[in-house]
Amino acid sequence: MRGAHRVSLLSLGVAVGLALAGVAPVEAQRAAAGPPDWPCVQRLIPELAWGTLWTGPSPDELEQAWWEDEEVGRVARFATSRSTPVDQALARVREFVETLDEEAANDEEVERRLTLLFAGLFELTNRERRRTIEGIRRASRAQLARLEAISDMVDELEQRRAEERADAAEAERLSEALFWEQRTFQHRQQALPAMCDQPYLLEERLSRMVREIMAHMPEPGGENP
Repeated sequence: MRGAHRVSLLSLGVAVGLALAGVAPVEAQRAAAGPPDWPCVQRLIPELAWGTLWTGPSPDELEQAWWEDEEVGRVARFATSRSTPVDQALARVREFVETLDEEAANDEEVERRLTLLFAGLFELTNRERRRTIEGIRRASRAQLARLEAISDMVDELEQRRAEERADAAEAERLSEALFWEQRTFQHRQQALPAMCDQPYLLEERLSRMVREIMAHMPEPGGENP
């Protein structure tokens, strides 16, 4: 971290705080396989690939968009909404696929509509993941900028204290501003691990819903269970 060799000139409390604040992003970036603004220990996967989750028919070959089926659209939007708890999302998907088993005219209709549902869940989840990932990267860039600002404040405070006729009041003001900037950095740094979990929680939520769908997918050449 730039300016780290000058931290020892500060009071012990501020120096220790700055050192601790600088450790977390450096270690996270070393552990992550991603760009400099990716602060997470988890590997950055910008987009999900449907083939890693779905073994049913290709959604790319559907002749109908998932949102054109009104019921599928309602289920997909409800199940992927941020305000919907995971258990309620799973229950809604389960209700849809079980009802489809009873009401569909044939296996082809079941397969088509289940594939539509997967396509909707996948697209909406991927969209939310992209937003979440960009939010994490914005937060990381803000933290890196804050570290630069802290380093500049350290420089200025040292310069003030080194002046022959140092203004004690001004030095105290700068010291207090540095303290609060450091506190802000530490608080936001502590929030990053939870943010980093979000893309993977979204993927796990989607995986669980996909398993519900696949459990009701008709066997090729067989009868709908």
